[in-house]
Amino acid sequence: MIEPDQESLRDRQVAALCYRTSPRLEILLVTSRETRRWVTPKGWPMKGKRDHAAAAIEAFEEAGVDGVVSEEALGSFGYEKVLKTTEIRPVTAALYPLEVIILREDWPEKAQRQRRWFTPAEAAEAVQEPELAALILGFAEKPG
Repeated sequence: MIEPDQESLRDRQVAALCYRTSPRLEILLVTSRETRRWVTPKGWPMKGKRDHAAAAIEAFEEAGVDGVVSEEALGSFGYEKVLKTTEIRPVTAALYPLEVIILREDWPEKAQRQRRWFTPAEAAEAVQEPELAALILGFAEKPG
């Protein structure tokens, strides 16, 4: 988790932890557009939208999923976002669980990203952010 005094120095984003439970718990990750590393769908907060709703919109745009998003974040994780100007900006992303109900064959960023289902352990290994990995593993350990 990000310490409160550090969080004030960071920009804020929202992210979706897309998952399904049938037949077992799996996590959906997408590749980032620039670095092609495995990430959760995320983006900037949206005017007029609550953060969990903005996370669900990002999940649709980046991963082509619709589902039920939790209003409560699992926690937050920090990472360094590389902007188009090549500037590196520290960001804190609040992570909202989203149970995937519909997996679309076509979505806005399909041509720019890959998506793949992972076991929680594989997803934690695939992401580069230690705090995100810990959130994924913690989510997998929660009962029900």
